[in-house]
Amino acid sequence: MSHHEHDSTDCSKVIHQILTFIDNELDDADCSVIQKHLDECGPCLARYDLERTVKSLVARSCSEKAPEELREKVMVRIRQVQVTITESEG
Repeated sequence: MSHHEHDSTDCSKVIHQILTFIDNELDDADCSVIQKHLDECGPCLARYDLERTVKSLVARSCSEKAPEELREKVMVRIRQVQVTITESEG
C-alpha cells in the first residue's frame, strides 16, 4: 500500500497518537494499527522519527547536571541580584 492509498484521516490519527505510541501507552490493537501505518507511510514515519528524537534529547537534557563550578557561579549571581533588589527596595 502506498502513501497515496492512505486517507488523511489515517495520517492525522497516527500523528495525533505518535507521542502516546512512543511512550508505549496504547493497547496492543492500537499499537499494531499505528505500527502498520508507519511501516507503509514515509511521511508519518519521518514525523515519528523526529518526535522520538526530540523526546530522547529532552529526556537526556533533563537528566544532565550542570558542573559544580557553573552551579556555584549561578548561585553567586542569584545572590548578587537578590541583594541588589533588596537594597533598591529599602
